[in-house]
Amino acid sequence: MPIYFSLSPHNLPLTVDSIGNQWNQEHVRRARGYPHYHWLQTNRGVGEIDLSGKRLVLPQGCGILIAPFVPHVYYSKEGEWTTSFVTFAGELASGINKIVGYEPYILAQDTTEFSFQNWIDQTIACYESHQIDPVRLSIGCYSFLINIQRLRKYRVFTHHPLYQQYVAPVIKEIETSYSEDLTVCRLAGTVYVTPQYLSRLFHRFLGMSTGMFLRNFRMNKAKELLITHPELEIQQVGYRVGYPDASHFIAVFRNTIGNTPLEFRQMHISKN
Repeated sequence: MPIYFSLSPHNLPLTVDSIGNQWNQEHVRRARGYPHYHWLQTNRGVGEIDLSGKRLVLPQGCGILIAPFVPHVYYSKEGEWTTSFVTFAGELASGINKIVGYEPYILAQDTTEFSFQNWIDQTIACYESHQIDPVRLSIGCYSFLINIQRLRKYRVFTHHPLYQQYVAPVIKEIETSYSEDLTVCRLAGTVYVTPQYLSRLFHRFLGMSTGMFLRNFRMNKAKELLITHPELEIQQVGYRVGYPDASHFIAVFRNTIGNTPLEFRQMHISKN
């Protein structure tokens, strides 16, 4: 049951304040919350969390990101509950809400595309073998948080028949083909409905249109590439996320994120 603190200097944009895995989780009560963003994930068993007036169940493979100073209680639902966790610090830690949103908590789960558990295990393994690179760790923290924001959809009505029949296949198509010439019409055609009906379903389950979901997914991928691949030119990043026209990519990025891709990259990379 290892737990480690301050894996790298806190003057980096983002870093790990504490991290642990395979933790035999005891009952925890924090009347004033925790001072950092805190990710808690179930390895084995089932946990239960009381937070913001709700009681949430945390099964295996599922995790929760809790915002700072949000009161919460968590405990085993039945039998042994084993968890992994990570808390975040750094010069940009106060702006994590700009990455993941302003909610008191976010639920997400491991997928074949990204595993929060594997990231925690690999980070601990690097630290134990004295191979931690502070800059790569900072970039990794950003990627971890981006994926929480991106995978939050898995907590929204995922078992509803309409979601399973129409929305889930389209999300899968976006996740695998976002770099291609995707349009809402093409996506609607994959599930044999009209673009208008598909967008109504996306609004119902995800709170946004199909086009907006596609754009946001591409922008999150672009932000990840801008941070993790500083050697790529802006035009190359745009091409990789489905925008072969560089000027169009820059305009969409600026309108969505509030900065140009170059400004976004400089704002995050230069601090390293």
